Amino acid sequence: MNQENKTLRNLGLGLAIAAYVLSIFHRVAPAVIAADLQQAFQVGAAQLGNLAATYFYVYTVMQIPIGVMADTLGPRRILFWGGMVAGMGAFLFALAPSFELAFLGRTLTGLGVSVTFIAALKLIAVGFPEGRFATMVGVLMFLGNLGAVVAGAPLSWLAQTVGWQGAFFLVGTLSLILGLGSRFWVADIRRPASQASSRWRNDLWQVVRNRRTWPGFFLNFGVAGTLIGFVGLWAVPYLTQAHGLSKSEAANHVSIAFLGLALGSFFWGALSDALRRRKPVALTGSGLYLAVWLNLFLVEAMPLWLSYGLYLALGFCASCFTMSWSCAKEVNPPLLSGMATSVVNVGVFFGSALLQPLFGWIMELGWDGRMEAGVRLYRAGDYERGLLVMIAAAIMGCLACLFIRETHCRNIHGSQA
Repeated sequence: MNQENKTLRNLGLGLAIAAYVLSIFHRVAPAVIAADLQQAFQVGAAQLGNLAATYFYVYTVMQIPIGVMADTLGPRRILFWGGMVAGMGAFLFALAPSFELAFLGRTLTGLGVSVTFIAALKLIAVGFPEGRFATMVGVLMFLGNLGAVVAGAPLSWLAQTVGWQGAFFLVGTLSLILGLGSRFWVADIRRPASQASSRWRNDLWQVVRNRRTWPGFFLNFGVAGTLIGFVGLWAVPYLTQAHGLSKSEAANHVSIAFLGLALGSFFWGALSDALRRRKPVALTGSGLYLAVWLNLFLVEAMPLWLSYGLYLALGFCASCFTMSWSCAKEVNPPLLSGMATSVVNVGVFFGSALLQPLFGWIMELGWDGRMEAGVRLYRAGDYERGLLVMIAAAIMGCLACLFIRETHCRNIHGSQA
């Protein structure tokens, strides 16, 4: 590869990574502006949970189809159209005069950004040596989670400066710019129609019926689903209403949790590769993650530095879920690695989509009717019932690791019993 091609390759991947960063920003942004949304649309916790979770509904449904489109249409086209749809969704969300139109805008945003992660993986797989794949995916995860950091304190400041509508209008403009840039500078990588597989349904069924695929799915559901589901929506109102923190302090917790997730994305994968073990590392990470949840639930009052430390640990330990892709890939045929990783990746978004509104619904059961400036106020006990749901799901994610097939970091599909 000559220098010009390397420059174009890196530019295209940079645009894909930037789009992925933006997708994670959208994923967690409602946590920071939860009170603003409740006030603007006069909705309760359950409706707010559904508004935030519609992103995950769309993302969940689109995971496997996007994998097929990445092969057939190529990352250039799906990044372009994804950027256009995400931008229009952000505009609609920002300008929506009603809850229903805001819901539609959030749905379109989820549809548009659902292409980014798989498109970036495709560009890495095709454009870089195989021996650098894991390293590049670690870089992708680290940079992507910086989007969650940006959705914390900086978004809180921006929303206070230009309003939450103005903030999302700026984000929508950036989505359009990235989509247009992808149309011109991302390599046109796609499989010719004459080579398109007509067996994809049989291949997908082979992955789905492989019982060794599914521990990674439930690890993602219980660990990634609880982290994103809670920190991505309920952490800020929980910390402000149940613990009396200021909105900026609560937003800092969101940023710190996702900073921990970004840092841990490097750590757990590198540790697993160094030890050549998947199962014990996943068990350790998920067990520590559960321990952090129990501390957050049991300790009623704590100094601010300890609270920050626990949220950093929450994100850091949760990042062990990133090994789910390796665990699924290594127990399925190498040619089906895309489908295998797509199937387990559904667990991340299905968990978030289910747990966010469930948390809100459980809180609504105990709501005593109190309101302040159009925002419903919940008691600490209401939030504690929601936390129990997250802890139960985290236990499930930890138990799922017991069923992971140890691969010693190599593909063992042909040697499975």
